[in-house]
Amino acid sequence: MRSVNRRSFMKGSTLATAALAMGGCNSTSVQFPCVMPVKPRFRKPEEKLNIGVVGVGGKGWSNWEPMFNMGENIVALCDVDQGALEKGLNHVKGRCPDVKGYSDYRKMLDASTNLDAVLVSTPDHTHAPAAIRAMKKGCHVYVEKPLVRTIWDARYFELVAKTNGVVTQMGNQGSAADGMRRSIEILHAGVLGTVKEVHVWTNRPIWPQGIPRPEGADPVPESLNWDAWLGTAPERPFKNGVYHNFKWRGFFDFGTGAFGDMACHTMNLPFRGLKLGKVTNAVCMKIDGTSTDTYPSKSMVKLTYAARQNMPAVNLFWYDGNLKPSEAIMPQVIATLGAVPNTGCLLIGDKGMLVSTNDYGADSYVGFTGDQRMKAIFKGDTFKDVAETIPRCKRGHHGEFVDACKGIGSCYSDVNHSIPMLEAMLVGCIAQRVPGELAWNSGAMTFNNPAADAFVKPFIRPGWEY
Repeated sequence: MRSVNRRSFMKGSTLATAALAMGGCNSTSVQFPCVMPVKPRFRKPEEKLNIGVVGVGGKGWSNWEPMFNMGENIVALCDVDQGALEKGLNHVKGRCPDVKGYSDYRKMLDASTNLDAVLVSTPDHTHAPAAIRAMKKGCHVYVEKPLVRTIWDARYFELVAKTNGVVTQMGNQGSAADGMRRSIEILHAGVLGTVKEVHVWTNRPIWPQGIPRPEGADPVPESLNWDAWLGTAPERPFKNGVYHNFKWRGFFDFGTGAFGDMACHTMNLPFRGLKLGKVTNAVCMKIDGTSTDTYPSKSMVKLTYAARQNMPAVNLFWYDGNLKPSEAIMPQVIATLGAVPNTGCLLIGDKGMLVSTNDYGADSYVGFTGDQRMKAIFKGDTFKDVAETIPRCKRGHHGEFVDACKGIGSCYSDVNHSIPMLEAMLVGCIAQRVPGELAWNSGAMTFNNPAADAFVKPFIRPGWEY
């Protein structure tokens, strides 16, 4: 098992060397800090992982507690909110009495020399800083979606991950579902024929968007480390009930809006099933509720993906704020389900269409040209001849990460998948901020518009570099 891990490490180092040659430390366009390789911290299958957690409450709890329940060690917890931190410490200290608590992830990573893996479930703007610091120490990382907030962060994340050969997993948990993996196999079998059009929609945001930044300031609660909450973001005053702990998603400085939040789930199926890659163009076709501080309250964005292998270019239409594609383009869906689902995706081919009816892509229906109604993918024997080519996830999305950190299998949402899928979504987020048709040059990491280029790289507050 150790020899496999060493081979993985050497493979990662080779890939990283190539990445550096193409645009790492010496890039003349978009520069990244130099990354020195370290040995990844793999464990043997019979050993327990030593896990550090950044972001203890909320979604963080649902990410680290399953691994704790699998028997892994939680040795360090970090949360800017003292209440969430104390609750987590009390939950684990019976079995992990030496667990330490922190309110600043920098201090946690500096002090905790025994970490094998780090889980990051914080506001989007702190995902990359915390995870990259951890990977530079050889730690494997599980990072809640959307993994990172900017395109520069995505490329830098990939560079560090491959340089050090660490395991990564993005928290789009539907990737582990049998229905998702079966739907991908069906699409790979080509049952829809040639697909050139995809529609993806969500009922989000369910948090404030299209609003201005509030004026004034409120006293910072004694239980909150506001400086650590801001992290890399520009300094601004605390406002009670505005940012922490849920309403930050819509703000440009902290989140990626409805697009970045949900597309990691709802675009996952078409991205994998159609083997999509680079996005070449983006344009915001409809928008409502704009602001200089937050993402719009509603939008429709068209992304154009490049042709690949023997497949043509694909236009993907994104809708948020309860906007949906027209019923007219999906009569079989309406005949089968009675209405356009509140969230989902639709793939239209010259032989039929597939619709997914939830956030995670686990429930799908297929209708062929000429059929009046659609069939659920697991109903009957319609797809019995489609081979099972994707391994099923027996221990769930979190268990898959734990196993990979012990040299058993690999993660389905590692950087090879998460980075290219995320890049397209982040191009879409920029289209929500910059009007007009945007052409994206992925190789050069530039747009045809200087205003759009300004959003490729994040602001990094002094003292929070990574």
